Amino acid sequence: MTDPKIDYIRVFPADELGGNPAAIVLEADGLSLLEMQGIAADYGHESGFVVHPSTPGTDFRFRFFVPNHEMEMCGHATLGALWLLRRAGRWRTDFAKVETLSGVVIGEFQAKTGLIRISQPAGRVVPIAHGGVIDQILETLGLSADELMPVGIVNATTSRTKTLIPLRSVERLNKLTPKLSQIKAVCDALGSTGLYPFAAGSTEKNAFQARQFPRSSGYPEDAATGIAAAALLYGALRYGLVTLSNDVVKIRQGVAMGRASEIFVQFQAPGDASKGCWVSGAVDC
Repeated sequence: MTDPKIDYIRVFPADELGGNPAAIVLEADGLSLLEMQGIAADYGHESGFVVHPSTPGTDFRFRFFVPNHEMEMCGHATLGALWLLRRAGRWRTDFAKVETLSGVVIGEFQAKTGLIRISQPAGRVVPIAHGGVIDQILETLGLSADELMPVGIVNATTSRTKTLIPLRSVERLNKLTPKLSQIKAVCDALGSTGLYPFAAGSTEKNAFQARQFPRSSGYPEDAATGIAAAALLYGALRYGLVTLSNDVVKIRQGVAMGRASEIFVQFQAPGDASKGCWVSGAVDC
């Protein structure tokens, strides 16, 4: 086929330099899996590809790649692809059903704000109790146990599993210098796709800062991670840091990288965490 048209966008930007970049191909049916992965490798970021759906009742099918492999789900590439589809006039309704390897994702266009939000399934939160693995996490991130909040490290899962590491201060979070060569082994021991250290904001209610160190994506850190933000919402509920309300929870990421990002997450149904949550944020090109 001829060279595909690739749109390069930033998702969840908090300023003109922020957000997580993604390469998006809206017409990807003629691309092989190797070509899709090659595009992700060329750009060095998560990339999304829109193909015809194979599941009856869905509107689109998205595939996601990082330089090293295909992913089941990517929150910011999903938001970015829906934003581009809306701009191209290919998505005109309020809702869209998107087929992904992790299941069907609902996209909703919010006319009042102009933002798009996407659904995530109900989260599962499992404490990490094995002392040896906890020591591995601390050693990899260069942390001591007294720098953690006294609530425990957990694995939290919506579409994918992230390991939440609660720190006492945002300042310490932004000074982390992890041993990147050890991340994959630690994540494998945890059954996780990334380490997600975070800290609560000191002045703003329902606000956190976080950093994402992925297991094996082909780059060391993410500026914004929608799936991890959804996992953090459920972890924060478990920790007692948020309530089961309809309040929007703000997660800032990418600050330490100089690419400030802002992700909004909220429960779909106040009082019922089993209904899942929404992930939203701005998109720019």
